[in-house]
Amino acid sequence: MAASSISRLIDDLTADIRSGKLPPGSPLPTHRQLARKNGIAIASASKVYTHLKAIGLVVGETGRGTFVRDRPQQREWDAGDEARQSTHAVDLSFNHPTWPAQGDMLRKMLRELSLSGDLAALLHQQPPGGRAHERRIVADFLAQSRSIQTEADGLFLVNGAQQGLDITTRALLSPGDTVAVDALTYPGFKMVAQTQHLALQPVRSLPDGPDLNALDALCQRKPVRAIYVMPTMHNPLGWVLTTGQRRHLAEIARHYDCLIIEDASYAYLAKSSPPALVTLAPERTIYIASLSKSLASGLRFGFIVAPERYRLPIKATIRASYWSLPSLITAIGTRWIADGTVARQEKRMRQEASKRQAIARQALCGMDIIAHPSSLFLWLRLPSELRMDRIATALAEHNIAVSKATAYSTTRHAPHALRLGLSSVPLEDLRSVLVQVRSIIERFPI
Repeated sequence: MAASSISRLIDDLTADIRSGKLPPGSPLPTHRQLARKNGIAIASASKVYTHLKAIGLVVGETGRGTFVRDRPQQREWDAGDEARQSTHAVDLSFNHPTWPAQGDMLRKMLRELSLSGDLAALLHQQPPGGRAHERRIVADFLAQSRSIQTEADGLFLVNGAQQGLDITTRALLSPGDTVAVDALTYPGFKMVAQTQHLALQPVRSLPDGPDLNALDALCQRKPVRAIYVMPTMHNPLGWVLTTGQRRHLAEIARHYDCLIIEDASYAYLAKSSPPALVTLAPERTIYIASLSKSLASGLRFGFIVAPERYRLPIKATIRASYWSLPSLITAIGTRWIADGTVARQEKRMRQEASKRQAIARQALCGMDIIAHPSSLFLWLRLPSELRMDRIATALAEHNIAVSKATAYSTTRHAPHALRLGLSSVPLEDLRSVLVQVRSIIERFPI
């Protein structure tokens, strides 16, 4: 078969996949069937599928065949940019933890569940916050891996950390309340604050963390109801606060009677870190984390640790909003915690993050970047003469999705910077993608 004919077949299959005519998960013909249907050699059929795999449209599973790949949609926090990005853009805007054995791991778990004694129990509704034995599994995990001691009654299972933030603020804060946040902070919390009409007050950043003297001064000037912090592996700046900084922050919160909302979504990436704030100020700290950043972004399994005085309003808010997680999700999540899968994956992700950071530092050597050596993202400050929106547009035109500083900024004027997520691009492709990013920035007309 002529090369042009093979190219036409590739183009036809590509068009069918990208248009949705062949939706994600669709089985494709075997190599032999594709060859017979199109009058080509089996070797030519293999070339077609090899090309489709290389551009990320299909996935081959040994013994099962070839399937249309379910590619996550790009997540761009900046409104209006979605239209510029194609569905097959290289994703540096969001972290989707993936690895080759993910599908096999899920398949094994589903088989295990199918053979469990009371499978029908997974169709039953759980109590708000989760079943007691599953909450105990998570509590034991936190004690062993994070040195956080909590009883099962003080832990609530939620639909990811984002819902944990939503539940916490709905239950414990009121419209108009002032919340102190870092000058650069997680966009998801900004969204929660906007929908719940909370007043965010930015605290300026120092090279190693928030300016705690500025936080103290803010609390003196006005009543601050809560402080939202990411003390371990801050997103997007990657800092890990020292024990002294954490104690100082806890003292400020106690002195001014502030609630602390501790977001630990990326904390697992720090191999050894100072004590969590929830252990230093347990009477006023809400600790929120999930498995989305370590295991799978689609596994919406998160947890809230709350002191006794906040448990009833949190439970009531869970009951009034979504009642409980699906039993199937909690069964999968807690079984993976109990059998050590999560601990092994967290270790693997730490190693992977270190490799990716090393690649990034080499590819972007000499550029103004801020990152922790084992984080899955970096902060890239642009030269003063370049605007982030124009650079983001130029990258989008080359099918590279990034996040702009405006998504993270809580101040009136955002710095001209980009946040690059490093985990969604295959490891073998990361260097070339970052080199392309560098080239586009350096060649951009001033």
